[in-house]
Amino acid sequence: MTRILVIGPTRSGKSAVAERLAAATGHPVVVITPGLVTDAEMAERIAAHRRRRPAGWTTLETADLAAAVMSSAPDDTVLVDALDTWLTRRMGEAGLWTEAAVAPLGAAGRAARDTVLAELTGFWDTAGARPGTTLVVAGQPGWGPTPTDAATRRYLDLHGDAGQRLSAGADRVVLAVAGRAVEVADRLPAALDPPTRSGPPGAVMQREADRGVVVAGRRPPPDDMAGRLREHGDRQVPAGTVDLAVNVVPGPPRWLRDRLEAALDRADAYPDDTQARAAAAARHHRPLEECLVLDGAAEAIWLLAAALRPRLAACVHPSFTEPEAALRACGHPVVRVQRDPAAGWALDPATVPADADLVVVGRPDNPTGVVDPVATVEALARPGRILVVDEAFAELLDDAAGVADRRDLPGVVAVRSLTKLWGLAGLRVGYLVADAELVAQLAAHRQPWPVNALALEAVVACVEADEHRRGRARAVAAERDHLLAALRSVPGLTVWPSAANFVLVHAPGHPDLRRRLLDRGLAVRRGDTFPGLGPDHVRIAVRDRATTDRLVTALSDAVAARPSASRS
Repeated sequence: MTRILVIGPTRSGKSAVAERLAAATGHPVVVITPGLVTDAEMAERIAAHRRRRPAGWTTLETADLAAAVMSSAPDDTVLVDALDTWLTRRMGEAGLWTEAAVAPLGAAGRAARDTVLAELTGFWDTAGARPGTTLVVAGQPGWGPTPTDAATRRYLDLHGDAGQRLSAGADRVVLAVAGRAVEVADRLPAALDPPTRSGPPGAVMQREADRGVVVAGRRPPPDDMAGRLREHGDRQVPAGTVDLAVNVVPGPPRWLRDRLEAALDRADAYPDDTQARAAAAARHHRPLEECLVLDGAAEAIWLLAAALRPRLAACVHPSFTEPEAALRACGHPVVRVQRDPAAGWALDPATVPADADLVVVGRPDNPTGVVDPVATVEALARPGRILVVDEAFAELLDDAAGVADRRDLPGVVAVRSLTKLWGLAGLRVGYLVADAELVAQLAAHRQPWPVNALALEAVVACVEADEHRRGRARAVAAERDHLLAALRSVPGLTVWPSAANFVLVHAPGHPDLRRRLLDRGLAVRRGDTFPGLGPDHVRIAVRDRATTDRLVTALSDAVAARPSASRS
């Protein structure tokens, strides 16, 4: 139901801005081109626009905008490019063009004009009633001098009326200036002074000069999508239930506890991350300057979103949703790239837009547990692109080197977590490795002493304990194999292999599965907050065999029962 009007003068980049906004919705895009190709120059421009768009977008050549919108899927994003060519075509069909220097419209001309505007209004109303986003690109021909001929004056008058009608019903109006987007306020700000704490609630007037973005007006209310992206397993375990939602191996081993307790003797000193950075960097055969120790791996995501200015970010889904949440919160356009469940959740690198200059992918992926071949990462890495590889679960692999060792791949940022395998979620322990220049850029966006002394001690201890790591990972793998075998014995479930400490399960026809398990005291991770999954998907953490056996019994009973409406 979101309607966006993108305006701008000739060669302002308005079509490209609209395309980025369309891609950022994460839904399939249908482009409507309503103009008639009248000459070779126009044909060349249209061809250039098509080459720029992703190959998966659909193009419809029609002037019947309302019918085209209604024929699109409800959640499709519809992009009309452009109002100008539609008006030109409709004016010709209505007989509004004239050769005279002076030509009042008269009654017939006014009726023809009103018919054109009524058709446009009907289309816009139809767009407002559908769930998906609709964008219209419109030029600003009225910004030029007043023309001397009647035909052009008629066009400018009709274009101005049409633009105001679209703007009146639009949720957003975006002005394109030199390829950048400026949000247009729906009202004048009460004052031109900077906002203060005593200002009206929610009011904002912000200018980000170095990004070329001006935001004026009121903050939009938080939408449901943002909340779902930021909901994680730790919020889905009611008191008194067995936790099968949080994907952390329970508890650190005794030797690690002892080492952390000993580190408390140095708690009176400010933390120094030099030793931890050096240890983590050496693990991947890198210099210290290419490593940044993190307050949990999620910090990397927010640092990248704050420090970088991607023109288009691509997040591979279903996956950890915090990267998309951070990118959207920082105002970056995001496109979703979906893995293929029919291919075992494999990622086809060709589905990632070529113009995405920041790409985020999980390896192993969460929640699918799939490990993309290194060749996939190699295909995605290229100069001019930042490729963030979330390796939070790489510690669970037999070979934990991952792509963090690949200094030869351009633009790769490998993000590691030490909380999952070692049971340290409460300490927030992680690090990233990347090009030294990017590491310095990220470090410049942090507060002093961002990682506490216990977490720094944990980094040194864990990266130097590879034999302990392998043993712990093998123990998890044995329990995971038992869980997989048990789940596959339950009729009606689809279960995928996993390389991590969780398993993704699909129970078609059972959207209330999670609620049924909660009724039996078992809390699993809901699937519908992961883009691409539904309420009949759940993620199940690997636990001990007794817990697994209890779970499988409950699952068998739940899927055998008649499905009911979901309350979860």
